[in-house]
Amino acid sequence: MVYTKPRWEKKVHKLFEEKAIESYCPLNKVRKKWSDRYKTVLEPLFKSYVFVKIAEEEKTAVRMVGGVVNFVYWLGKPAIVREEEITLIKRFLNEYENVQAQPLEIKENSKVRIEQGAFINQEGTVIRVLHNKVQLIIETIGYSLVAVVDKSNITIASRF
Repeated sequence: MVYTKPRWEKKVHKLFEEKAIESYCPLNKVRKKWSDRYKTVLEPLFKSYVFVKIAEEEKTAVRMVGGVVNFVYWLGKPAIVREEEITLIKRFLNEYENVQAQPLEIKENSKVRIEQGAFINQEGTVIRVLHNKVQLIIETIGYSLVAVVDKSNITIASRF
């Protein structure tokens, strides 16, 4: 996934296509009102982001495309979005219009899963949110352990 200049998502996607770089820019059908009519327009679902599927040796070519700011990083590594998630986004956008993408908010009492560290893959309940850290209760072996974990190391636990 790459970060683009503001309002350059569609341009960057088109430039990737011209250079034969596999990319995806999810477009949302939005109904806009002009002074004399309504019109459905396609707007990027994720502002300033375009998904790319590349090999390691293509990174430099991707960075050189006009409008690309940088790769998106997660936990110090380039962010990777699984193929199933891209397919799900495509299917969702085919079915619905006026979709809104909102970042997940971690609140008190949220159930979360720890993605890194000693308690990897453990689930916990958020007690308190502190800037970029959260305080969790982790219930294991019949005891409640309280830990402070960096927000970047947790995800919202699956509800299914």
